[in-house]
Amino acid sequence: MHHRLSLVLAGVVAVCAAAPSAMAIPAFARKYGVTCSLCHNPAPRLTAFGDAFAGNGFRMAAAEPARDTTDTGDPLLELARDVPLALRVDAYIRAYTAGEASTDLQTPYALKLLSGGTLSSKLSYYLYFFLFERGEVGGIEDAFLYVNDIGNVPVDVAVGQFQVSDPLFKRELRLEIDDYAIYRARLGTQTVDLTYDRGIMGIADIAGFTLSAEVVNGNGRGEAQPNRRLDDNAFKNLFGHLTRALGPNLRLGVLGYYGRARGVSATTIDTVVNTTWMVGGDATIAFGPVELNGQFLHREDDAPTFTTGEAPVEFDGGFAELIVAPPQSRWYGVALYNLIDASAPLLDVRLGGTAPVDRYHTVTGGLGYLLRRNVRFYGEATWDIELEAGRFGLGVTAAF
Repeated sequence: MHHRLSLVLAGVVAVCAAAPSAMAIPAFARKYGVTCSLCHNPAPRLTAFGDAFAGNGFRMAAAEPARDTTDTGDPLLELARDVPLALRVDAYIRAYTAGEASTDLQTPYALKLLSGGTLSSKLSYYLYFFLFERGEVGGIEDAFLYVNDIGNVPVDVAVGQFQVSDPLFKRELRLEIDDYAIYRARLGTQTVDLTYDRGIMGIADIAGFTLSAEVVNGNGRGEAQPNRRLDDNAFKNLFGHLTRALGPNLRLGVLGYYGRARGVSATTIDTVVNTTWMVGGDATIAFGPVELNGQFLHREDDAPTFTTGEAPVEFDGGFAELIVAPPQSRWYGVALYNLIDASAPLLDVRLGGTAPVDRYHTVTGGLGYLLRRNVRFYGEATWDIELEAGRFGLGVTAAF
């Protein structure tokens, strides 16, 4: 392991901060008769108002009167006149300096059907269905019910399917084509990562701190087992995140993850239990149109392939992200630096389907332009330092 990696990324985390924790869709702009820029700059990145709107369960205020509802005469039924729906389409033209395909017309790459809204004064929902993702039906990703201010105290609960990393940096809100690789990284044959899982998330505001706690299955969003159970283990995994704003420009956070999984050793047919744990820190510093985000994560697995007597494996890694988005400009710029250093091959980390690697190291830069508030054009270049290869992309994202 490269011990300098921990020091470098810890330094980044000390001066960076986290992204908002929820998203909105064009259906909300239609409902309230407002511009998308009230909540996004540029879309899908949230403004402070957009973050508060999502935290209120997709309401302008915590106690606002019902809007666009049908009067059924039943005080226990708040029924929207129309089901709120929106669409998002992403299309890319990609080019590569290594691999079999030098150019690729990914048009479209993804098509989403989104819905969200209120069910009562405190109950909301959000979901989206991938009608088309990478050439096939992608299925449900985010899908949860959200209860706001339980018992009239600042405690919210989400139940359903969401990304474990949502309290940190929300992957669905990033402006880059390239990904936050550390959230996707896996070790051995484990299904544990910080992307999608099924479970319960609680969020509480306590003495200036925001505490997020999750209980999840720990095996992602895959299909049910033959017995129709979605969890393939007796164990539940735990995630916690504590964050605090230190003034108007800086926010710091710490996280922890603990999980166990049982499998059968391929060599001895013994039952082996793997323990996964992670610790890390995240931060954001923002001054005017400039925002710098950072994430550091350390992970260890003691039986990553469920093999009797195998040695533990680990990785250190994270990312740093720079966003420059002047509020009155239709132009924006981004830069993203990914670095993961592992003691064993990483799985599901490199976009493009190349063989597993034990070190992932990339740098990305890009520019974007808002043709309309809900239509964004952008260009991006990524250099893979380990492979000494580049990938380039032109993209368009439209939501309506």
